[in-house]
Amino acid sequence: MKLRDNILNTIVKIAGLFETILAVVVLIAVILCCVPIIGELIGSAPSFDIGFDKFLADVLGLVIGVEFVKMLTRHTPGAVIEVLVFAIARQLIVYHTSTLETLIGMAAVAAAFAIRKYLFVPEFDNTKNKNDDIKKEEE
Repeated sequence: MKLRDNILNTIVKIAGLFETILAVVVLIAVILCCVPIIGELIGSAPSFDIGFDKFLADVLGLVIGVEFVKMLTRHTPGAVIEVLVFAIARQLIVYHTSTLETLIGMAAVAAAFAIRKYLFVPEFDNTKNKNDDIKKEEE
């Protein structure tokens, strides 16, 4: 059983390292994507002819990217709900959909907030990393 536990712990460590690398890659991509958006904003400042919907879609996409990085690093259900709320909000704000689709999107955001407030178990949303448990077991 000791060998099996060591193999499983190694797999978990490798998966955690890979997840961290992915979070860094996504964060670098978000930072690199900021450059054209800022350039577009500065370049069109005198005329304000940038297409506000496109600008808003790009910025909200970056916000979702940042929240995704936080979700990868935090490992909490709250972080997942935050990403979902931002993604749904982006859909509602950027795309001009029918009244029914907008109502459904608003209900989805309200449901996410209700889940967060009323159905959330605080012990389930711990902020410590899963790798901390493995380190304690090894000691």
